[in-house]
Amino acid sequence: MDVRLIARVLVLRAALKRRDRWSPVRIAAHQECALQRLRTAAYAGSEFYRRRHAGLYGAPLAQLPPVTKADLMGHFDEVLTTRDLSLADLEQRLRTLAAEDGDPGLPWRGRWWAAATAGTAGPRGTFVWSRPEWAHVLASYARANDWAGIAAGLGRPLKMALVSSRVPTHQSAVVGASLRSGLVPTLRLDVTAPMHETVAALNGFQPRVLVGYASALLPLAAEQLAGRLKISPQAVMSASEVLTPPAARELERAWGSAPFDVYAATETAGIASPCVYRNRHVYEDLLIVEPVDKEGVPVPPGSTGAKLLVTVLFSRTLPLIRYELSDSVTLGQRGCPCGRSFIRMEDIEGRLEDVLELPGRAGLVSVHPIVFHHVLDQAAAAGWQVVQEPTGLRVLVAGLTAGSTTAGIQASVAEALAAAGVARTPVSVSVVDQLERTPLGKAPFVRRLRP
Repeated sequence: MDVRLIARVLVLRAALKRRDRWSPVRIAAHQECALQRLRTAAYAGSEFYRRRHAGLYGAPLAQLPPVTKADLMGHFDEVLTTRDLSLADLEQRLRTLAAEDGDPGLPWRGRWWAAATAGTAGPRGTFVWSRPEWAHVLASYARANDWAGIAAGLGRPLKMALVSSRVPTHQSAVVGASLRSGLVPTLRLDVTAPMHETVAALNGFQPRVLVGYASALLPLAAEQLAGRLKISPQAVMSASEVLTPPAARELERAWGSAPFDVYAATETAGIASPCVYRNRHVYEDLLIVEPVDKEGVPVPPGSTGAKLLVTVLFSRTLPLIRYELSDSVTLGQRGCPCGRSFIRMEDIEGRLEDVLELPGRAGLVSVHPIVFHHVLDQAAAAGWQVVQEPTGLRVLVAGLTAGSTTAGIQASVAEALAAAGVARTPVSVSVVDQLERTPLGKAPFVRRLRP
């Protein structure tokens, strides 16, 4: 346990709690000041931002050019504001960590924490944080517990089970290892482990909070309903994958209360999480979010953007200003019975990479995952997946619900595709014990064919 880090997180967590009663005016003023400090630091230390924002130093945020993951990784050393790091050094550190199965919670060189994305949604990304920045990352994840009304303290440790990736370069593993202490006894379980092992570990640990990918929680709900898993968590939190309404209902049926759907990303840490009324609020004091259309034009509240631009107000080592995430989200209004004025995030529809481009009668047709949700959510007992291959689509269903058959699913998917304007596309359906997962253990609904 890093005592200095935990102490910093506790102080920051208390400060974040005081912001819960901020008014919209106070939130906006804070964002303006924090953004100015971020831009000042970026222009002083980052050659990339000095060049990219040349002539725009005084321009409003909305006029600054977005930054993609490809931009970031292609100019990584120029984005960094310190000469003590380089992309080559960081990637060697991550390779060593993975090869030796090291402890990702220990700071590298006593100063830095690093994590990487798998590269399944575009290029692989590498990210790094200083001690103050990593404290903000951890505090943002802890905020999800606070907003969910989960009490914790010296007299009541927060026993948390995390079912996700145990790859030491993945942020969930780094976060879990960093928080591991007497205050937060943590059981980290590999999402790819055999189900009976996971069930036995959870039964023995009896967590107060169960956190995992949606694709990991749904099979566990089935185990709970079958009587093999016997835990009574105070809260169930889904993160890192889209949680569909049918899946949320199954989790509620298993554990008696609606799950908390936390929205986060490796690059940004926590972005939004629900309060006790299950309204998901954006962490506007830590970042600025801008849903935009495909051309980068901001969309109004109530409209779904094609992608999301995020400015991380506490990023300094690797500044992220209008960083592009391919998530389709919808912002709502302010105001909530919980008393918070942070804007609400109404919906998360998945990623642009989840949209399939299939041959239609007059060219390519874009098929959103919602087309498959309408058919497969009710047919698959513990999750589903559509894998695009050169010869067609391969549909995997983790168990069948009562009355469902593979032939019926195949016919329904084909009918839904035809209704979406797709020309005849071969569809195969298989019942599987487990869905196919990425190197970091995620099981995306749609796996698009990569060029």
